[in-house]
Amino acid sequence: MKLHRALALGAVAASFAVHSAPASAAPSSRQYTVVAQDGTSGAAFRRAVQAAGGRVVSYNRAVAVGSVRAPKGFARKAAASRTITGASERRVVGSVPKAKIQKRVRRQRDLERSQGLRDQGRGNRPQPNPPATGVEPLAPLQWDMAAIGAGATQSYRFNQGAGVRVGVIDTGVDGNHPDIAPNFDRTLSRNFTVDDPLIDGPCAEDPDGSCTDPADVDEDGHGTHVAGTMASPINGKGIAGVAPQSSIVNLRAGQDSGYFFVQPVVDAITYAADHGVDVVNMSFYVDPWLYNCRANPADSPEAQAQQRTTIVAVQRAVDYARRKGVLPVAALGNENTDIDNPKTDGSSPDYPPDAAYDRTIDNSCLSVPTETDGVVGVSSYGPSGKKAFYSNWSYNETQVSAPGGDTRDFYGTPRYRSPQNGILAPYPEAAGRAAGDIDAAGEPTTDFVVKDTSGGVTSYYQYLQGTSMASPHAAGVAAVIVGTAGHRDWRAGGLTLDPRLTERFLSRTATPVACPVGGVQTYPDPALDPALYTATCTGTPQHNSFYGDGSVNALQAAQLRGGR
Repeated sequence: MKLHRALALGAVAASFAVHSAPASAAPSSRQYTVVAQDGTSGAAFRRAVQAAGGRVVSYNRAVAVGSVRAPKGFARKAAASRTITGASERRVVGSVPKAKIQKRVRRQRDLERSQGLRDQGRGNRPQPNPPATGVEPLAPLQWDMAAIGAGATQSYRFNQGAGVRVGVIDTGVDGNHPDIAPNFDRTLSRNFTVDDPLIDGPCAEDPDGSCTDPADVDEDGHGTHVAGTMASPINGKGIAGVAPQSSIVNLRAGQDSGYFFVQPVVDAITYAADHGVDVVNMSFYVDPWLYNCRANPADSPEAQAQQRTTIVAVQRAVDYARRKGVLPVAALGNENTDIDNPKTDGSSPDYPPDAAYDRTIDNSCLSVPTETDGVVGVSSYGPSGKKAFYSNWSYNETQVSAPGGDTRDFYGTPRYRSPQNGILAPYPEAAGRAAGDIDAAGEPTTDFVVKDTSGGVTSYYQYLQGTSMASPHAAGVAAVIVGTAGHRDWRAGGLTLDPRLTERFLSRTATPVACPVGGVQTYPDPALDPALYTATCTGTPQHNSFYGDGSVNALQAAQLRGGR
């Protein structure tokens, strides 16, 4: 996951004003995210920043949030300005050993793939059954689509999301993947990030030998997986997504190392709002804080300012997006935590590397963007229907649930720890080869990767698990809702629907799921310590902390009539 600046920013939209700092910035300079008063002009922002000793790198006028290069001490000076409401350092200059660079992305990938299965050999390679007429070749491996009523004999008969734009705010999207390309919108896709050598490694070691990537590249695979789940087309190759006729817009804000910083995220959200995107999926949290606390006594004044800046900046972006017709959807998180009652956070700040410390937190601390007002939070369940062992839960923040996979489902049966318990979606070939998942002959080296040669075209798919995989199912159903109940978008083209209605229909068409008997869920898997993996569900079948208003249902969404 790579931090890149948007391509052709000068032509993006009126809401962006960009001022480049000189390439010869002083070695002691640092990068800050700065929040100004609402409505501040670009000129006024620039004057305030210069008065405090900084240089403007970019400024997003839509939400009055900018990126600034300045020496140490800038945040304190900026706070004296009536124009600036907050400033926080978000980037340092330096380098770390490569072994530390990938620490976070390895941790996430271990969860998403249950990496230990690699040691079990390749005897469990999934083999799809012969598909029925009109079904994609790998459809028999998509238990997730069957679980939400998406498929050739279900939702596809009524609506496939034509005329809807889905935004993928993630690590990028491989626009050349055979099962992405037909729906990929190259014209609108943008990259809002630039490599940070401190966490991404030297630019010369990047596959393209530079710090910037085009807007059709995903060097990790996470964003491509998300995009495919939402909107892979029905084209006789691989799989089909929930809304297979929707347009995929890559809004890259994530770095190769797995980090998502506030400025690229804010810029991606507001760009979506200005360009007719109907739904955005956000399967991440904004770094460097897993939980953002406005005034935690355990944090320094500088750390408190950084967290307040994140809360305010992302909230402004989400508010702006919803006003302009975008429904933001986000993963609830993979920490196996009741986020209504978090107790500790020992992973923050995760940037720069090795800066984290233990601190006590409470519900006033927010995981952003999941707990940002106006964002639809999505929890995850496995193929058995049980809450996935890793999934966070929340009575207040879980709006709906969706399939996210659970390789530890079905303990005591042959399906236990099977890759097929995960979610299958497109995998960039280049990323697969770089990770060693595809060998020199083009064959998968792991049971988590499936090769498809339908129609004489080779494409690859991977099984992943996580709330990152659940969220795009919900976003895909939201796209189907816009396709079913939306009206012509005279401003940007395609269809549009008030996000309040999209959100309402998403909940209304969901299938209610009750809490487990007794309200307590345990896992028989001996690897899951009961003291850590016993979760209590609260609420009713109509709304509870595990499943929210229920599991998303594409078939019900595709049959909406008359705005009901």
